[in-house]
Amino acid sequence: MPSEPRQPASFLTEPNRLAVFTAVVCALSVAAAVVSFAKGYWIGAVWVLLAGLSSNMTWYYVRRARLAREQEQGPTG
Repeated sequence: MPSEPRQPASFLTEPNRLAVFTAVVCALSVAAAVVSFAKGYWIGAVWVLLAGLSSNMTWYYVRRARLAREQEQGPTG
């Protein structure tokens, strides 16, 4: 009976993928804020707020992925 093919271990699990996505959003919103302020537009303040939000989301998903990985490995000690 043939066994099912093994799925390769992926570095980008769901929390990791979300962390990478929010980090990209953070970097792009910082760039947009710099460009907006350089051109004299006050809409840059909205981009700064988005950068702060996405930064917090990035740290949340990084921590969530780390905790999930530690739970999979079991207790150490």
